[in-house]
Amino acid sequence: MKALLKLVFAGFLGGVIAVAAVKYFDKDVIIYEESPAPIFHRTASSTVATAFDFTKAADIATPAVVHISASNKEYSQYKNKRYSPWDDFFYNRDRKRPQAGTGSGVIISEDGYIVTNNHVVGFADNIIVSLSDGREVNAKKIGTDPGSDLAVIKIEADDLSYLKFGNSDHVKVGEWVVAVGNPFNLESTVTAGIVSAKGRDLDLINQGKQNVKAIEEFIQTDAVVNPGNSGGALVDTDGNLIGINTAISSPTGYYAGYSFAIPGQIVKRVVDEIKENGNIQRAFLGVTVSELDRSNDAGLDAGVYVQQFQRGSSAYSAGIKQGDKIVNVNQNSINTFDDLQEVLKFAKVGDVLDVSVVREGKIKNIEVKLRNGI
Repeated sequence: MKALLKLVFAGFLGGVIAVAAVKYFDKDVIIYEESPAPIFHRTASSTVATAFDFTKAADIATPAVVHISASNKEYSQYKNKRYSPWDDFFYNRDRKRPQAGTGSGVIISEDGYIVTNNHVVGFADNIIVSLSDGREVNAKKIGTDPGSDLAVIKIEADDLSYLKFGNSDHVKVGEWVVAVGNPFNLESTVTAGIVSAKGRDLDLINQGKQNVKAIEEFIQTDAVVNPGNSGGALVDTDGNLIGINTAISSPTGYYAGYSFAIPGQIVKRVVDEIKENGNIQRAFLGVTVSELDRSNDAGLDAGVYVQQFQRGSSAYSAGIKQGDKIVNVNQNSINTFDDLQEVLKFAKVGDVLDVSVVREGKIKNIEVKLRNGI
């Protein structure tokens, strides 16, 4: 009997302990569930973040980006075995060499105007454009601008898709962009990245060239661009054209992290000039200048000194003299060398500049007509 009572008491005591434990731990669980847990919620929300969608930009841009095959007459002769490299050695070493290449272009109007890079078609006599729908069309070269590395060609075809210009000045660093082109002859390739920087001046256009006045304010992106992308489109997420892909920074010649595009605002201006004038030759004023020493020129708060002239200088021919202080060009005040460069950035052969200089304490206005190669 005593053994039975001990067993009952032990069972009762065990039950009390079990009930107490359940209530204690049950209370703990309820407190956990009802208490705020911000870390848990943040972690949960981060796992359902939606990736950015570039399909709209790709759908708009892809039909307007074309593949370009370009060659010169010497290349045609070479293919037809009418050209020998020995000809250069024995006869005329200055003759043009066979040259051919491929790249991309962007249709910018329904009547068939296409913008591309000068280095894609500048050398070419024969240009074939392949459209996204499979058509192949011969193109006419309208004009080139080596200084901006831009060129305009034109095709005659119906039902053309084309891109509208966006305002590249409004593009912000960190903004998503899409590159469309034909790298390695892989047609209609789309890549995406962000704007890494703006206004890059890398001295790319001038490399190995003489008397070429470069216009460089590249948009830098990390969108993948490779050989064959040159002349292709850089668009915003709405499919507006904000740049023409032109170059990459790479130790190998292939994509290594950064690519560079000519801003749409520059492209639009140059295209208009080429359509109006054909080939563009950028011109120099033909002077070497230095900025004023404000401590020694207390009476002047603007201007740059003319130190010397380049050979055949347009400025010298117009009457500007050594020691003159250039203070204004085409109604733009000149305070620094950068101001002068900015005003002259798009100056081309044949333009007439209104230049104001200070000479012997007096303002003198001089018209300077820019000439070829200066």
